This record gives sequence, structure tokens and C-alpha cells, in this order.
Amino acid sequence: MTVAGLPELSLTAPGRRFPGAARGLAALRARRLGERHPVLVDGCGAVLLLLLTAAVHARMMAGPWELPLEAALVLPLALRRRSPVVVFGVIATVAFVQWLISWWAHNGVMPADTAVLVALYTVAAHRSFRWTLAAFGTAESGVLLSVWRWWSPAHPVVSPVLAALKAVFFLSGIITAAVVLGRNVRARQAKLAALQQRARELERQRDQQSALAVAEERSRIAREMHDIVTHNLSVMVALADGAAYANEHAPEKATAAMRQSAETGRQALTDMRRFLGVLRADEPDALRHPQPDLGRLPALAAQVRAAGLPVELALTGDHAHVSPGAQLTVYRLVQESLTNTIKHTAPGARATVTVVCGPRSVAVEVRDDGRALPRPAEGRPGAGHGLTGMRDRAAAYGAELSAGPLPQGGWRVAATLDLDLPDLAEEKPS
Repeated sequence: MTVAGLPELSLTAPGRRFPGAARGLAALRARRLGERHPVLVDGCGAVLLLLLTAAVHARMMAGPWELPLEAALVLPLALRRRSPVVVFGVIATVAFVQWLISWWAHNGVMPADTAVLVALYTVAAHRSFRWTLAAFGTAESGVLLSVWRWWSPAHPVVSPVLAALKAVFFLSGIITAAVVLGRNVRARQAKLAALQQRARELERQRDQQSALAVAEERSRIAREMHDIVTHNLSVMVALADGAAYANEHAPEKATAAMRQSAETGRQALTDMRRFLGVLRADEPDALRHPQPDLGRLPALAAQVRAAGLPVELALTGDHAHVSPGAQLTVYRLVQESLTNTIKHTAPGARATVTVVCGPRSVAVEVRDDGRALPRPAEGRPGAGHGLTGMRDRAAAYGAELSAGPLPQGGWRVAATLDLDLPDLAEEKPS
């Protein structure tokens, strides 16, 4: 389609629509080819330069000795990127031999002498400044010899000295330009290499951070699943055992225990759905089971009492200013502590939960007076990960969890959360 005299745009001819992009792509391909096969690319360039110089000398009716010199000057350029200093030394030597032969052959500069500039540029682009300075000094010596040999001592306009100085300045400017161009290319390549190295380091750091984030998320999921599943299953097992025991003597208590067990199971399912992010908007239990916080501690205590463990709860201080993450942490600490009391103490134990909310901290303590049942030591097979998860939760708020037996019998778990720290333990929204 043509609009207001504009040519029709073709989607199948990107080179015509974007000639600059096509040229850039071609240059990129040529550069990659040169990096992968430097000898092949430089060899083709050397052969092309040799053919051009041979054609020039064929028109000039040059002597037969010049063609071998041209080949000796140009062909070493095939290895210029492999051995820049050696190639420059060979070409400089051949150029000096040419200067000696031309002294008695009365001939001038050959077009193949541009190989000296190419070799000098390669040294500047691929070797250190010391080697570049040595190569520049060698080329400058060749300039002085060339001016001394081929410049006419008699000039019709200016004096011979001024003409020689102009020639020296002109040729010196050419070799200086070759050196400057080579050093600029070297600096750009070094900068590009540094950027590539930086990009690789950033990529490694990104991968490491991703791996750490994945590990941290897995640890968080493991803690939450452990607390939800272990506590609710422990309560359900205790209620089921109580119902089985009371079934013959007090059927109404057995029925109440089974109903409480069913309620605990529904609560566990709701907590798992919320945690895994699959809670539907029409979930019937969503309003009855909100996000665990300090306000849920009385319900938690009642649930544990129904499972057969008498619990006294003392919640003091205003917890309105306590962040949701800190409230969840306190709730999980109390929940796991009471779960351990149910699992690892003999019948007849009692528990006391004390939570004190201050302006800048929250202190939590869970005690029981029961006789501890034999259980594996922490870190041994079968010991579980409850205490480890509790320590991780407390550490997120700068607290060191204290867990151990009491001198008079029983068990104590205590921690003080610092509310001034960032809320790192806050559960992610579902």
C-alpha cells in the first residue's frame, strides 16, 4: 500500500526497510567469523592486498625482484593476530631489505609497504604499550630512512630541508594514526571484555540469589507445613484416642471429641489451602479461620484443652501495633510448644502460656509441669524439626529461642521478639 507518495513497505525485505540494521548484522557476522577463524580471514585479506599491489606494479612495469618482496611483505599478515610482534618484525625486516635493494635499483616505495602500517596497528591493538612503543620506534626509523633515500635533494619550490621535514611529519602522522587507532581498539576490547565479565558475574550473582531465595522459600514452606500438619494431627490423634476410650462409658463425650476432631481437620485443610495460595473466594471456612495471630491464641488454647491438655493463657499488653508477621511467629511458637507438650509428656501435665506485648518487643513463654517421655535428642534421627523451625522463626526477629527442661520438672520455651527489626518473617499473601 502506498500512502501520500511513500513507497510500499515490505515485510519480506527487512534489508530494504532497515539498511542500517542489515549492514550492522553483516558487520557482526564478519566480526564473529574473524574471531573464530583469524588466520583464514587475515590470509584472504593478505592475498587480496598482494593481488592489488601486483596489478599496480604490472602497470608500472616494475622489476622482477619486486614481486617476491611484495609477497614477503604481505603474506605474513595472515598470522598477524596469532603473533603480532613476530609478524611485525618479519615485515620490518623485509621492508629494510627492500630499502637496501632500492638503494642500488633506484626504485621507490611499493604499495605493499602498507603492510607495515597494518602490522603496526595489530601490535598496538593486541600487545602491551611497551611492545607498541618499540614497534613505533622501529617504524619511525623506517620513516627517516625512507625520507633520506627517496626524497629528492632539489625541490623547485621549497628548500630540501623543509620538504624533508614535511615528508617526515606526514609519514610520522600516518604511523601515529595507526598506533592510536590500534590502542583505541585495544581499549574498547578491554572495556567490552570487562563488561562481559561483569555481566557474567551479575548472572552468577543472580543465579546464587535465586538459589538462596528458593532455599529460603522451601525452608519457610517446610516450617509452615510442619506447624500446621503436626499440631492438627497431634490434636486429632489425642481426640480420637479420647473418643475411643469414652465411647463405652460416656458416648456424649466421645461424640463431642469426634466433632472437635472433625473441626480440627477442617481447620487444618483451610490453613493449608490458604498457605498454598489455593483458597477460593467462596471458601466456606475462610471467615471462621482467618490468618493466625495473637487474637487466635484463646481458640488455640481451647483446642488443646479439648485434646486433653489443660492450658492457662495469659495475654497482656496491647498487640494492635504488633505486625502480622510477628503475631504469626508468636502464634506458631505457642502452637509448636503445645504440640510438643502433647506429644512428649505423660498424661496429667498442665501448660501455661504467657505473652507480654510491649511497645518495642513481644515476650512469649510456654511452660509445662509434665514428666517428659523418652524422645530422641535434637538433631538425631526421629527427633523432627520442630525446635529448628522455632529457632529460625525467632531469629528472624532477633530473638534467641530458649528451650530446655526445668529444674523442678517440666519443659520451658521462651523468646523475646524485637519489633524494631524489619518484618522479615511476615507470611506472604496468598
